[in-house]
Amino acid sequence: MAFSNTYLLSPSSLYKLNPVLFSARRRSVALSRFHLRILKPRFVAVAASENGVFTSPEIAKSFDFTSEERIYNWWDSQGYFKPNLDKGSEPFVVTMPPPNVTGSLHMGHAMFVTLEDIMIRYNRMKGRPTLWLPGTDHAGIATQLVVERMLASEGIKRVDLGREEFTKRVWEWKEKYGGTITNQIRRLGASCDWTREHFTLDEQLSQAVIEAFIKLHEKGLIYQGSYMVNWSPNLQTAVSDLEVEYSEEPGTLYHIKYRVAGGSRSDFLTIATTRPETLFGDTAVAVNPEDERYAKYIGKSAIVPMTFGRHVPIIADKYVDKDFGTGVLKISPGHDHNDYLLARKLGLPILNVMNKDGTLNEVAGLYSGLDRFEARKKLWAELEETGLAVKKEAHTSRVPRSQRGGEIIEPLVSKQWFVTMEPLAEKALEAVRKGELTIMPERFEKIYNHWLSNIKDWCISRQLWWGHRIPVWYIVGKDCEEDYIVARNNDEALIKAQEKYGKNVEIYQDPDVLDTWFSSSLWPFSTLGWPDVSTEDFKRFYPTSVLETGHDILFFWVARMVMMGIEFTGTVPFTHVYLHGLIRDSQGRKMSKSLGNVIDPLDTMKEFGTDALRFTLALGTVGQDLNLSTERLTSNKAFTNKLWNAGKFVLQNLPSPSDTSAWQSLLAHKFEKEEHLTGLPLPEYWVVSKLHTLVEAVTTSYDKFFFNDIARELYDFFWGDFADWYIEASKAHLYQSEDKEIASISQAVLLYVYENILKMLHPFMPFVTEELWQALPNRKEALIVSPWPRTSLPRNLTAIKRFENLQALTRAIRNVRAEYSVEPAKRISASIVANSEVIQYISREKDVLALLSRLDMQSIHFTDLPPGDANQCVHLVAGEGLEAYLPLADMVDISAEVQRLSKRLSKMQAEYDGLVARLSSPSFVEKAPEEVVRGVREKAAEAEEKLNLTKTRLSFLQSTILAPK
Repeated sequence: MAFSNTYLLSPSSLYKLNPVLFSARRRSVALSRFHLRILKPRFVAVAASENGVFTSPEIAKSFDFTSEERIYNWWDSQGYFKPNLDKGSEPFVVTMPPPNVTGSLHMGHAMFVTLEDIMIRYNRMKGRPTLWLPGTDHAGIATQLVVERMLASEGIKRVDLGREEFTKRVWEWKEKYGGTITNQIRRLGASCDWTREHFTLDEQLSQAVIEAFIKLHEKGLIYQGSYMVNWSPNLQTAVSDLEVEYSEEPGTLYHIKYRVAGGSRSDFLTIATTRPETLFGDTAVAVNPEDERYAKYIGKSAIVPMTFGRHVPIIADKYVDKDFGTGVLKISPGHDHNDYLLARKLGLPILNVMNKDGTLNEVAGLYSGLDRFEARKKLWAELEETGLAVKKEAHTSRVPRSQRGGEIIEPLVSKQWFVTMEPLAEKALEAVRKGELTIMPERFEKIYNHWLSNIKDWCISRQLWWGHRIPVWYIVGKDCEEDYIVARNNDEALIKAQEKYGKNVEIYQDPDVLDTWFSSSLWPFSTLGWPDVSTEDFKRFYPTSVLETGHDILFFWVARMVMMGIEFTGTVPFTHVYLHGLIRDSQGRKMSKSLGNVIDPLDTMKEFGTDALRFTLALGTVGQDLNLSTERLTSNKAFTNKLWNAGKFVLQNLPSPSDTSAWQSLLAHKFEKEEHLTGLPLPEYWVVSKLHTLVEAVTTSYDKFFFNDIARELYDFFWGDFADWYIEASKAHLYQSEDKEIASISQAVLLYVYENILKMLHPFMPFVTEELWQALPNRKEALIVSPWPRTSLPRNLTAIKRFENLQALTRAIRNVRAEYSVEPAKRISASIVANSEVIQYISREKDVLALLSRLDMQSIHFTDLPPGDANQCVHLVAGEGLEAYLPLADMVDISAEVQRLSKRLSKMQAEYDGLVARLSSPSFVEKAPEEVVRGVREKAAEAEEKLNLTKTRLSFLQSTILAPK
């Protein structure tokens, strides 16, 4: 049964949950903008089969994956994804790492959505007001690239359109395609509060970005200057260190002569470089001061080739590696990060030879206008002609490439905006030291600390048109680096400029935009209303929250959010950071289109179901990469089917809805106190005790975010204990017992255990569990908002041990039946030997033992001594003090079996002798491949083991024929 009712919250109700979101300054604004309709728990019963959303397992053979969308839409329409403000406990908030608006669903998204939804659904069921904040990132570089490529297909360039028209086209693209990723995330079952969905260029977030820039600038933490950055010539923008990927690639090391000024023709230094085209930007040649080969040249000048005699000093510095190349280093401070730092240390000039598009500029003289790689080829050819080329040789280089476009990054000195990071980083380090922030797994704490302890200033400007425009205005006719205005908008900037420079001043805005990660770092608190709420509110009321994301984004996003959160709100933006690993293929390889091993989550959900995919992904250990295989998905699809079939069994064995008396009897059974359990039959006592133990363990694991442990524990209990053992054992009470009370107890236990399994599995497998829950009778609420199972419930270790003895006895009997190929339907007799205590509780479950072991009820004997015909029986030991004797004649025709085994033994002996002969042959052992020989040895060992087992069994059968009756 389901329920549906909504009501409009008053401002005071909103303030109770989160004074941050709905402070006095924001209440009227919040309620005027949004007609907030939040779930109110007043139940209106609606039969699942009548509401057109759910299907009962009594009707359907298996769970229909096409039902997932209907179920999801039903949840959303009922308001279940919104925080229930009537619940007074501490709020639980998860901020979704906003996927790029250009993105489409991949397994990385599926992983973070699964894990975050597990957290949210669990805490919702625990009674906490839960909020999962969704949104998308404008993805400055990626989105601009997509639209530029689209325009290029029409023969249009960005510069032809102009900034205003181009950004208009990008917004049009965003409105048309930007919802793709969020719609796909919904398919995964993400129970986000979509009424609070944000986009990083939304008005509220844009205002927060401007405010953050202004506040950092006022504190002197934002500055402008010309420094070395990573430049993307194709994208025409600076990119972050973290957006540069290095790869080992084959290249060339060029050896070039630099003549010593004033020396003879034999006086020259040979430098080795991978980028000869940068020599036009050389401002020195360096050697190691301890390198005796070049000591006589220190202090003199070298002539830079192909520059019409330009001289540079020959200097000494320990930075130079004597053993690399020739031991002589050309210093090009404008085009190499290390050279740049050395030049700043030594006071060398910085010379730039590169245009922003990767062509050489006028400093390169005759090479001006050539692409950097074309210039390299032409320069080397002319160096060869002039006799300055010594040689070139193959060399593997560490090449920096753009994470976005894949092109080779150019180190370039450029005027940019930077954030001073050291004071921000110190506060973020302190948060971890004080335990205000917990990073999981713990090993990433060291990486976090190391990065923040060695952090460089952050280049936050990007030469793009799509993004948050830098809130800086320059004065026409004034020096850009000295005279500028920081303001919230053009009007404010003009007023400030007029106050400072007079009424006739003209201003223009900085053309650059802010790094996308700058706005993303404000995400968790800007979506919750900053800067309209005070720092005091955040300190006092900021909800307990979790950030879940991939470990590969630790520095891009996580550390920066921590720094910004502390800076602007006075507190960490979340209490826990949960870092998951990468999804790899079944062989452990990273998924890539080039390898053809990419697994599409949408296709996977269609074939295996969303629940199976989610369950598989959740089995990964925190921080560890997960190998995803079809076998795992198939196994967990089977788990979904098993869950469905168990529901079918439970429903089929409950009283008829019209049998009021039976239902009263069933519902009278309670399991929350020890006295409720003591009168239960052993299988029921066992399974309820195991369930209560499981609830305790699973709840603890949920609280510790040990999701892989939860998945395995639930899988093992449901499939191993409940489905394979208890359901089978219950059939003895349901079908064979004449005691209606015992049958009623079994029905109650079936329903009690099954509904608690559904509750605990729901965060992992929301669709199938909700479908099954709705099929169960007397449902007064949806599973998604049902209360979590109680903990600290009674369990009895003695009952568990006793049923485990019964299980061991059953397994032993089943093994013997299988060994002797006894027909499944054939009932056999047995003598159970044990002490009086064991016999007492085992005998009470005689019907269960008979059912599970396929024994003849009338021929089960309980005794404390072996039977008289023990030599005619198979003797098995189930455990300490518990044995059984199974008459051999009940199971097989002994004479026929002796003949069959004798023939089989002859065949096995021949096969074994053949393997031994091969291994005895020196020509085979010495000439055959090692793996082939090893395989034959393994087969021989296996054959010998089977041979010995068959001999033992044949010997036993022959002895029973000869034994006296």
